Amino acid sequence: MFTIFKEHKGFGKQIFLLAKNELIKTYKGAVIGPLWAVVKPAFTIFVYWFAFSCGIKKLRDMDINLGGPLPFTVDFFTFMFIGIIPWFFIQDSITQGAKTLRSNRQFITKVKFPVSTILTYTSVSRLFVHMMLMAAMYIYVIFAIGPSWYNLQFFLYCPIMFIFFLALSWSTAPMSAFSKDFESLIVSIMSGIFWLSGIMYDSYGFDSQVLNTVMLFNPINFFVNGYRNCFLYNRPFYSNPEELLIFGIEFAVIFVLGIFNYNRLRKKLPDVL
Repeated sequence: MFTIFKEHKGFGKQIFLLAKNELIKTYKGAVIGPLWAVVKPAFTIFVYWFAFSCGIKKLRDMDINLGGPLPFTVDFFTFMFIGIIPWFFIQDSITQGAKTLRSNRQFITKVKFPVSTILTYTSVSRLFVHMMLMAAMYIYVIFAIGPSWYNLQFFLYCPIMFIFFLALSWSTAPMSAFSKDFESLIVSIMSGIFWLSGIMYDSYGFDSQVLNTVMLFNPINFFVNGYRNCFLYNRPFYSNPEELLIFGIEFAVIFVLGIFNYNRLRKKLPDVL
């Protein structure tokens, strides 16, 4: 951990500028540039809205108690919209995070540049996109549901989500640099991970208590449910102590493994790439 902190020392400005350049580079040549980062998720949201609200007639409104004396009914689109916003960041963090070192190999093989900062500035560039989507989503929440003090919990969930998936990339990026098969494996399982996470459904709502408990071990559910706690359920972050404990253990494991794998593999990366 001290090695990673030491590598970041004095690189704050460079990380910010490189994060901005990473965003520009990703959409270079496109007419509307970085706005594609918003257009693509917006199109995906429209597809899901059409499929589930128009195409599948059996979906009914979901009665969700938002903390007031009477239950407040929200439609499926609102439920899905709030849950899918963190998913866009999570998906890119997992898939693009695994590819980061291979796609930025010039910083490792040709320039003396701290490897961990490459993972950081690419993660920050994804965070920029996430904040833009969050702003759009919050405008919708204000008109559809109304503001709440619980919305401030976003400033707890978002940094934790950023650190969690950055720490995950400390393991996946070096391993993907060593094995392209590992990178392909990550990309291929992402669709399955989407449907195994509570983005399109309530991960607390299974009839089987065993399934409800199993779903607590999926860290993606922690963030999706966390965003809904902030903007939909009006619940404090400690409302489910069991989920909080399980995630805390998973966070510690991912963090320690990330440090271990990064330190174990980082010196070999220039030769591999």
